[in-house]
Amino acid sequence: MDTMAIIMAAGEGRRMLSDKPKVLHEACGRPIIDWVIDAVSPCITACPVVVVGNGAQQVRAHLGTGVQYAFQDKQMGTGHAAMTAAPHLEGRKGYVLVVAGDVPLLKADSLAALCGLAKEGGYAATMLTALMEDPSGYGRVVRSEGGSVAAVVEHRDADAQVMCIKEVNASVYCFEIEAFLRALKSLKNDNDQSEYYLTDCIAILVKEGRKVGALVASDARECMGVNDRAQLAEAVKVLQERIIRRHQLAGVTFIDPQNTCVGCGVSIGRDTVVYPGNVLEGETRIGENCTIYPGSRIKNSVVGNGATIESSVVCGSVVGDGANVGPFAHLRPGTDVGESCRIGNFVEVKKSRIGRASKVSHLTYVGDGIIGEGCNIGCGVVFVNYDGSQKHTTVVEDGAFVGCNANLISPVTVGKNSYIAAGSTITEDVPEDALAVARGRQINKEGWSAKRRMEKRK
Repeated sequence: MDTMAIIMAAGEGRRMLSDKPKVLHEACGRPIIDWVIDAVSPCITACPVVVVGNGAQQVRAHLGTGVQYAFQDKQMGTGHAAMTAAPHLEGRKGYVLVVAGDVPLLKADSLAALCGLAKEGGYAATMLTALMEDPSGYGRVVRSEGGSVAAVVEHRDADAQVMCIKEVNASVYCFEIEAFLRALKSLKNDNDQSEYYLTDCIAILVKEGRKVGALVASDARECMGVNDRAQLAEAVKVLQERIIRRHQLAGVTFIDPQNTCVGCGVSIGRDTVVYPGNVLEGETRIGENCTIYPGSRIKNSVVGNGATIESSVVCGSVVGDGANVGPFAHLRPGTDVGESCRIGNFVEVKKSRIGRASKVSHLTYVGDGIIGEGCNIGCGVVFVNYDGSQKHTTVVEDGAFVGCNANLISPVTVGKNSYIAAGSTITEDVPEDALAVARGRQINKEGWSAKRRMEKRK
């Protein structure tokens, strides 16, 4: 027996005021529809059917071949969207979940319970519902004395008695496939909007005398759809609560969870402390006993155990165990900072490897560099890696000392344990244990300044 799924993602999402399809807007680092697919996937036995329409090419490009597709060329209601997916259900026995593509808060446990209720109770359909203190605008769920669903009444059609009902339709369903296909064939669009409504399938099944059940969601927020940017922000807030709660239960301290952004793909080790104002994104992995001070952005990077990041940007980089980065450093993609290194104030590192216990303390640019262990790169040093057409590599070997305001014109190698005098511009390799001085000789002209002042007075 199959359990299928239809995810409706054809809507234009006009209230988003965007060129991007609504279901591709991101919540905590992932498109909305990905959250829905993740919730549905544990409950089904075949690839979900995604109904596309507006922005179909963009949705297809994102989801790829991991799903099946149905195309809704004209938006004629939720029932019409289900009709376009019906061919994928023909000849199958079992159940089908029907879910909107804009409900990122939906949980897999709730969908599994909804399917279980349908199968165990012998229902032709079950629907997820929510209890709301203010159900204005939602369709009310009217139950029979036995607890089955007797009707779903839209807000505009509800009388005073129905208006008092606080159980609302969440527009998440589990249908017996054969009953669903039969109900779809009976749908009509004789209404003000000339649309086919999925809720009419419930009315058809009730009229046939088939049992329709309802499951109240444990958290009404699960049922919240995203129709505009304000609702997207509300959904992100709930997802952030869930993500951070998961990390907290795994031993991570958040000083101010409400002012911290953590993506769903981020992993954080125990005893790490995350201060407010941080943005942790992508497939970032942060080790144990780290400290992430305020104002840092870390994306698709690995931070080793015991490392400290302070008010810095770290993207596509590796930070070794016990290393210190910042404040105000920028590690660009391809950077590998070794154990116990120090990357200080206003340092930018790009596509470079820095060996264990080396220091790049402040106001320095390291691009396309290979720095050995135990090196000291002074203030204001520039790795001059670009000749106008190509990038070149600078190598600084173990134990080398590069003085302040030195320019290393790549390709060049600074030998092991060598010294470079401050203010030097290095254009040739420096041998091991050598001192390199590459600057003009100082000349002092006695009395020159006084003479200049006299001339200005005249």
